[in-house]
Amino acid sequence: MVGRQYLMRQATTLLKFARTVTDPNVAAALVEKASDLKSRVDEPNRADKSPRAPDVQG
Repeated sequence: MVGRQYLMRQATTLLKFARTVTDPNVAAALVEKASDLKSRVDEPNRADKSPRAPDVQG
């Protein structure tokens, strides 16, 4: 399972790319995929599997 941060980065990249393409069908498909990724992030039972920094003892 991938982490929330990864999914959000991918969704953001898709949206940025959608703004640059000239084909409206491609842009719509990219926005739809970004929406799917965002909905995966918003799943209530989704555990965040993003890497964590190690504890620092001081």
